[in-house]
Amino acid sequence: MIFITAKFRVKPEHADRWPEIAKAFTHATRAEPGCLWFEWSRSLDDPNEYVLVEAFRDGDAGGEHVNSAHFKAAQQTLPPYLQETPRVVNTTVDQDDWSELGEMAVK
Repeated sequence: MIFITAKFRVKPEHADRWPEIAKAFTHATRAEPGCLWFEWSRSLDDPNEYVLVEAFRDGDAGGEHVNSAHFKAAQQTLPPYLQETPRVVNTTVDQDDWSELGEMAVK
């Protein structure tokens, strides 16, 4: 799977509204057949930073995502709300779901 984590620093005046601002993009991406997950979290240390954790079935699904109409729309509509270009880690991993964190196993 393609595993991506991105950090979005949102302008302070828009930070509380970011989930609504990104809502259409989020829902459209989650509806893609190759999307395994697309989840936003807000930083505990910086209230203006949102972390996006996303995964796609494979490179083809990732390609379909970045070539989709909703991705192209997000490229135009989301940057005006950001303080800076998002930072990203993008890698391919040999699994298709989350693994258990055995070091913190719940018995």
